[in-house]
Amino acid sequence: MWRLALRTLKFRRASFVATFLAMFLGAAIVIGCGGLMETGVRMAAEPQRLDGAPIVVTGEQTYDGAALSERHRIDPDLLGEVTRTEGVSEAVADVSFPATVLGDGKPLTDEDASFGQGWASARLTPYTLAAGGSPATGGEVVLDAELADRAGVRAGSSVDIVVNGATERFRVSGIAEQGGDRNSDAAVFFSDSTARSLAGGKIDSIGVLPDGRAGTAAVADAVRSAVGERAEVLTGEQRGLAELPGTLASQRTVVILAAIFGSSVVLIVMFGVASTLGLSLQQRAREMALLRAVGSTPRQLRRMILSETAVLSAASVLLALWPGYLLGRMLFAVLTSSGVVSSEIVYHAGWMPMAVGAVVTVLAAAGATRFAGRRAARTEPVAALAEGAVATQWFSRTRLLIALFFLANGLGLAIATATVMEDGPTLASTAGPASVLFCIGLALLAPGITKVMVALLRPPVRAFSGIPGQLALRNASTAGVRMAGAVAPILLLVGIATGTLYMQSTENEVSRSSYDQNVLADYVLDSSTGGFAPGVVDRVRDTPGVSAASEFVTSRGFVDAPDGRVDAELRGVSADGVRQILDLRPVAGSLGDLRDDTVALSDKKAEEYGVSVGDRLPMHLGDGTAVRPTVVALYADNPKQPYLTLPSKTLAPHTGDELADQILVRSDAGASERVQTELASLARTLPGTELDDASSLAGRNNQIQQILIAANYTIVAMIVGYAAITVVNTLVAVTRKRRAEFGLQQLTGATRRQVLDMLTVEGVLIAVIATVLGTLASATTIVPYSMVKADSYLPSGSIGIYLAIVGGSLALVFGATLLPAMRGMRTPAIETVKAA
Repeated sequence: MWRLALRTLKFRRASFVATFLAMFLGAAIVIGCGGLMETGVRMAAEPQRLDGAPIVVTGEQTYDGAALSERHRIDPDLLGEVTRTEGVSEAVADVSFPATVLGDGKPLTDEDASFGQGWASARLTPYTLAAGGSPATGGEVVLDAELADRAGVRAGSSVDIVVNGATERFRVSGIAEQGGDRNSDAAVFFSDSTARSLAGGKIDSIGVLPDGRAGTAAVADAVRSAVGERAEVLTGEQRGLAELPGTLASQRTVVILAAIFGSSVVLIVMFGVASTLGLSLQQRAREMALLRAVGSTPRQLRRMILSETAVLSAASVLLALWPGYLLGRMLFAVLTSSGVVSSEIVYHAGWMPMAVGAVVTVLAAAGATRFAGRRAARTEPVAALAEGAVATQWFSRTRLLIALFFLANGLGLAIATATVMEDGPTLASTAGPASVLFCIGLALLAPGITKVMVALLRPPVRAFSGIPGQLALRNASTAGVRMAGAVAPILLLVGIATGTLYMQSTENEVSRSSYDQNVLADYVLDSSTGGFAPGVVDRVRDTPGVSAASEFVTSRGFVDAPDGRVDAELRGVSADGVRQILDLRPVAGSLGDLRDDTVALSDKKAEEYGVSVGDRLPMHLGDGTAVRPTVVALYADNPKQPYLTLPSKTLAPHTGDELADQILVRSDAGASERVQTELASLARTLPGTELDDASSLAGRNNQIQQILIAANYTIVAMIVGYAAITVVNTLVAVTRKRRAEFGLQQLTGATRRQVLDMLTVEGVLIAVIATVLGTLASATTIVPYSMVKADSYLPSGSIGIYLAIVGGSLALVFGATLLPAMRGMRTPAIETVKAA
């Protein structure tokens, strides 16, 4: 039977190409999304400045199972305990803080590209002195060799450095060169006491150097026992996470992204493989009938079909392993270049994504073989020969139940999105798959739905298309199953593309408009040197024409609500300018009291948390610090801006820079141009400060609030591309199979032009039916998502998106039918009929 299967594959290469492509591309896409998922789950980073320490002790970067958005620093007392642990030769404290070297009054490095640290931790990278000596006093520093070269300084020279928002002059005591094969960011080394003071007294991490008498794993276990739950001990590629505070917060984004699109990809691939293989078997019905007629048993036919499928599956999966890995790396590169995750995160794609891709492909092929092959094998020879020309049987109880299952689940997810889910990053996890499930359900019932819709379209087609239209209608009536096979993949393409793209456009518009409406400022001052010194906001307020100014800090934290931990978006502002800068409408208390250990929140959030003005609100800030601020004001709820508002001087010390890096400014009426000139002049006196229009804040907010657009569109393009390839495969296979039919039409008097016109009308019918059904399916994603996001049944976004999707589908339909038909009709009609 294997020999027969191989011979069949050899002599029917063209008919198996579509099936192979569906399996190959499907396996590659699943492997790529699987690699993205594994990377998100493992979330590891190779160390850079801590590469010389085999063991790193750092603050726990989670609270109650959720990732912290800021660095959780550790108690300096742990340094002595770790040093005394058995097997430890030396423990070195590591601190870091923004430190920007200036050249001609301007930063020499990009934002966040340089940092200050203590000289003792230089050995952890490792750095070694190339010239001069170590910093001995608070006024001395050692510069990275590359940084020193850019600044044009040498040992003994002076250099200006911005630390804690202020510019100070230091003497360069030495120049250090980086060893090893890592390329960490440029560093500025201070004396250990100065570095500890600038970092606020706490330390970021502890680099542990074993004494060599025991293995790294044994020493790490001993250190874990010593520090207990007060810190986390990292080894191997996990050590890099100690250098990337807040990185684990992006883990959720990556996992959600991979889960949403991965689940959709699995369903689409399984459907694409099954439908393509089913079509191939359907087109071989006459061949199966002849084999039955010459004595083959149903079991032998099933074994032959399974053998063919096994060969195709094995070949496609093996060939897809490397392209799938590269595809996953490409998707991950999009995420890192977009800023969703740090470029230091290591991409992982082990055996698990490969296995999942293989299993999905094989299961889809096996399922299609089981249903389509069983029917082909069981059909009596005479009946099969009669049906072989035109397939008419499609309905079965199993097919109906499966279709209802997908339709019910699609509707269930749509209802859950509209009624249960809250606005947030996980909203897309129910809205997105809804249209995919509904598309598959409709595709399974496509033969019956197509028959009904053809009947409805019969009058206009007859009225406007003449004889070609009548021929097309006749074909649609007698070969409804064949037409439905062409409708199904286009339905999938239109439904998924429309639903996903309009979901993204709605997200973009809502995020932009809600932020613009909430922020009343005219200008924003932005610092790239670690934040503004405390007195800068007062200088801005004193600027002529400025009506209000407020520091602005953003972070993420948690509210310890009665029902458990709740994620919270936090923003820090200045009490003196918040009413004029932000559109907050107080309903109780006063925003002017927002000072020291206080908080303001919406009336709806207060009801949810069970607090009112005067109560304490238990919280954990972004670095894990537990606080209980007093509620001093409640304001009208805005579901699109669910922030808790704290004083900037309270929130900023618990962020990475420990200072406010933005100041929002509102000008007096009619004084906008004057204020802009004055602020630009002020910005020039503050190194690394840029003046921008306040509308730029919406762009920054989008990076925080949503999964990045570029990443979404890349993965959507990949899914839509696979659906488009399935469309082309299906239509080309169907058209090639009909060459004999076209030859007979020409022999009976039809011209070549009339045959092409008939195919054009058929293409229009297919496109119209698929577009209507695809639009209906996309509504299960668009309508509930828009209801939650924008309180509207209609999505935001240009009608051009929909027209482009429909136009692209029409181009695929006509290209995949007319081109193969024209090529086939180059052969004389009599030879085409004889060859059949």
